[in-house]
Amino acid sequence: MDIYTQLGKRIIYLRKKRKMSQLQLALESEINKNYISDLERGKRNPSLMILNRIAIALKIDMSELLKGIQDFSLEDIVLKMSSMR
Repeated sequence: MDIYTQLGKRIIYLRKKRKMSQLQLALESEINKNYISDLERGKRNPSLMILNRIAIALKIDMSELLKGIQDFSLEDIVLKMSSMR
């Protein structure tokens, strides 16, 4: 699963945990609802400013927003490099 899909699933989880709709998150973060929808489906590459606005709307630190998201493609590169030694 790529990092954008992971981020989208994380946003959905945190939004639902706070019993917020996409529209509520969009209004609180001042981000278009369609953008929130695309983001949750892993179809967007958000800027740090967008991520910060979402974190503030969810009343969490940005580190909590990104918790558990891992770039597995980077892990594959590291594994390949270590096997070459």
